Amino acid sequence: MTGKAEQNIVIVGGGFAGFQVAKALSKQLDPKSYNLILINSRSYSISLPAAVRLVVDAESKLEETSFVKLDRIYANGNGQTKVGVVSSIEAQPGVPGGAVVLASGERIPYAVLILATGSKWTGPCDIPENEDDVLPFVNAWRQKFAKAKHVVFVGGGAVGIELAGEVKDLYPTKKVTIVHGGSQLINATYGNSLRKGLEKRLRARGVQFMFNEYIDDIPEEGVVGVTTRSGKHIADADLVASTRGGRPNTEFISSLGEDALNGHGFVKIHPTLQLPNHPSIFALGDIIDFPEQKQAAKLRGHVSTTVANVVSFLNGAAPTAKYTGSPEMIVITNGRKGGMGYFGFFGGFTLGDWFAWLVKSRDLLVGHFRKDLGY
Repeated sequence: MTGKAEQNIVIVGGGFAGFQVAKALSKQLDPKSYNLILINSRSYSISLPAAVRLVVDAESKLEETSFVKLDRIYANGNGQTKVGVVSSIEAQPGVPGGAVVLASGERIPYAVLILATGSKWTGPCDIPENEDDVLPFVNAWRQKFAKAKHVVFVGGGAVGIELAGEVKDLYPTKKVTIVHGGSQLINATYGNSLRKGLEKRLRARGVQFMFNEYIDDIPEEGVVGVTTRSGKHIADADLVASTRGGRPNTEFISSLGEDALNGHGFVKIHPTLQLPNHPSIFALGDIIDFPEQKQAAKLRGHVSTTVANVVSFLNGAAPTAKYTGSPEMIVITNGRKGGMGYFGFFGGFTLGDWFAWLVKSRDLLVGHFRKDLGY
């Protein structure tokens, strides 16, 4: 590949999407022509599927295995990880290149920018950006779960279900309730067999449910009792935790102008994963405006499309690879030994505890994650 001396290819976000792109591009870009820079808020990537066990179970010591340094992903050392938080992007519509500005004030110019900032979470999965705050946060949640007599999870999606399973593993007699706005767990993408099957498995462990109910405000720590929107009171709830779904982590991208994001904060993209007014900016992962469930399992297609198109773009050719979607599938754990999986092909089918244990529940994919990052 040829190019102007030392052009920066900047990737923002070192989660599943960002580090996979960095890894693939490091094999393909000529280090004499390009600097590959991955900007992440921490020096390590966190295996998010493991967060549900990390914040409940101290014995798991997942902080030792599920936080993995971003220093071994680059082929032949062709790339660097920079710890920082991007606060804005400087770019002109239609004009290639630009710069990102960090919260520290540092400005990093780019020839190509790749946005992979993932989701923002609430409650126990809202792991702090600053490295120094991570372990105190994790330990505080472990203590809250240990002390609580009645844990209420607000949101019956995958995070609420998986946290409930982890709490029941460690504290089988503790009261656990899931409050969910829908009439069944998760969402309709996955079919009744999975939604009912997970409910049945959790009920068998003593988890209680309040469907078609909302808790709008999470009580301050130390407050006992919570009331739903419709006025139902849970008098003994002494730990209420938000387990609502993720929201796109895209605030800084609005610096490109209001038309860069849709009304829900997702990044508008062409099928080539380029931003409509900014051909040298690509986006992938949870943040893109694409009609599919947001999951790490989808990223293979996102990553291959992005990498092919970035390489074409740098070679002066029009990007032609298009992302067209991936089949819907999910594995939701119920503690260490169970859960269920759903696969959206052949009309949709589910698999039960043994399968969930085999592929995910045992180690929450931490082994795969470490290997992916070169550990």
